[in-house]
Amino acid sequence: MDEIRPFHPAEDGATVGLFWVSADGIYVGAPATAPAPNVVLTAEGPQVTGPHPRRWTWADLVGLEITEVPARSAPQRWATHAASFVAAALDAWAPSSPTEMTVSVVASDGTYRTPVYSSAAVAYSPREVALSRRLISHFTQGTATPAVMAEWWEQTRPTKILRSREREAVLELWLARA
Repeated sequence: MDEIRPFHPAEDGATVGLFWVSADGIYVGAPATAPAPNVVLTAEGPQVTGPHPRRWTWADLVGLEITEVPARSAPQRWATHAASFVAAALDAWAPSSPTEMTVSVVASDGTYRTPVYSSAAVAYSPREVALSRRLISHFTQGTATPAVMAEWWEQTRPTKILRSREREAVLELWLARA
């Protein structure tokens, strides 16, 4: 799966792991335009917006899983970037649609699945995916909330697109506060 550039400039938000962090909220993947669904993480719990809205508290959840995540090693991501540049130079490049991931909210009354768009430019690093999943696990276990992400945004507001190592460092910071 090819990595897609974020839908908004860095000043509007930042991709950190499997999340889009902005003043508007914490999204799993990139924020999508209605009527497409979004999964928004709040201190109280996750909520799905769009045609089939739902809301849960973290205490209601058994788990929250993100699958079909585009993950590639650094050399694979560089090769994809290089191929995109060559295709653009040959005028053979056409932008592709953002890659879809699946969010599964596992609650005591069943599992709810919804697609979300990846916010990665090419793909996430495998480490970034693992750290993101650990953070989600802390949310569902009640040992952390997405408030740590919102606080980081308010204090930092990066003005550039973060590189994978920078995103991993931010995820580690959030995990250390969990």
